[in-house]
Amino acid sequence: MSYETINPYTGELVQSFPFATDAGVESAITAADQAFQAWKTSTFAQRAAVMRNAAVLLRRQKRSFAALLTLEMGKLAGEAEAEVELSAQILEYYAVHAEALLRPSKLESSDAAVLEAKVVHEPLGVLLAIEPWNFPYYQIARIIAPQLSAGNTMLLKHASNVPQCAAAFEKLMLDAGLPKGGFQNLYATRAQIETIINDPRVHGLAFTGSEEAGASVASLAGKALKKATLELGGADAFVVLADADLAKTVDWAVFGRHWNGGQVCVSSKRMIIVDEIYDEFLRQYSAKVAQLRMGDPADPATTLAPLSSRQAALEVREKIQQAVSYGAKATEVGADVPRMGAFVRPTILSEVTPDNPAYRWEFFGPVSMLLRARDEEDAIRIANDSPFGLGGSVFTADTRHGAEVAARISTGMVFVNHPTMVKADLPFGGIRRSGHGRELIDLGLMEFVNHKLIAVADIDAAF
Repeated sequence: MSYETINPYTGELVQSFPFATDAGVESAITAADQAFQAWKTSTFAQRAAVMRNAAVLLRRQKRSFAALLTLEMGKLAGEAEAEVELSAQILEYYAVHAEALLRPSKLESSDAAVLEAKVVHEPLGVLLAIEPWNFPYYQIARIIAPQLSAGNTMLLKHASNVPQCAAAFEKLMLDAGLPKGGFQNLYATRAQIETIINDPRVHGLAFTGSEEAGASVASLAGKALKKATLELGGADAFVVLADADLAKTVDWAVFGRHWNGGQVCVSSKRMIIVDEIYDEFLRQYSAKVAQLRMGDPADPATTLAPLSSRQAALEVREKIQQAVSYGAKATEVGADVPRMGAFVRPTILSEVTPDNPAYRWEFFGPVSMLLRARDEEDAIRIANDSPFGLGGSVFTADTRHGAEVAARISTGMVFVNHPTMVKADLPFGGIRRSGHGRELIDLGLMEFVNHKLIAVADIDAAF
């Protein structure tokens, strides 16, 4: 698959980009390794200055950066500007906190022979990031901000449908003062990815994307004995208890499922509603979803974005048909899809039983799966009956009890009275088929550093 900008709304091929040459990949690895030799000795103040500069430039050019998101993957204009702002906040977070988070820690040993011991946190070297198209800037920022702040250097293989976003972020970091070679975008092939992973100068892999692709690259990393973090899919539970404020909960459900066109790993994909309020929730939810307006994502009046491509829209429709063939009920709501654009009409799936394969699928588009629970205990059971374990949410008037329910949901993140959200100062990551490892705050910062023990012993002490 080539690297191309294809407008998801018009279907127009805007621009194509050639694959990297093998010589170009070799040159990039060499440049990244050379940059690392200098960057690892830079001060935290120097690294922080680059992060701050990048944040300033992002905000100064917010509209132009956002316009590329809308052009390449169809993000609503308002959501695109919000992603630019979130990326700037992540850069700022590490400018402020990286030094303190990486401060050496002293250890106390019970052995008198150990005079002094500490753990220091040192960068590993060149890292490879493989990122998806649904949040082109945020996905980059949440890996390069911590890892550049730690002293590593980065190579990026971005999704093939957002080549201009990838190139724009590389230029951003250079303009911010990052030394040449510190962060490089590559229009790499699959074969070249394997070459990069196997190169001894590359020390780790951060991957965000599908389960299948994640398993493939993790296998390559494992064979090369390189650490890999995996941020994969999700089918987040949206649990609604009987005492929830139904009007506000419905509003959050509509947002939680349909932001970014429903193409979010932490979308509220499985809505689990206790029986006594299920019918009323369905009525209100259907009415609110029907008000979503499909259209030009650059138009502020549009509230439901197109999918990233016509192929993506086709695949979602096919999955809906498959779910129905196994016994699910699919109800389309709202206006018919426009003639132009890679749209899928919002669809509510109900009567999805555990023996239906769709019960455990991830729908990457405006498809809501509504599941009826007998009671709270049944809702928790259904929430945990998933191969995924990324995020989730619980809606209730009793927030203390909501936190107790959240503690019983087996995922990497659970929110009470809000769909799973992404913030610069909150960790991100999941378990089971949603991957392993964490990104953001100190957890993400520590993924690709050497936690090295330095101990001073009494030379005269017995072994």
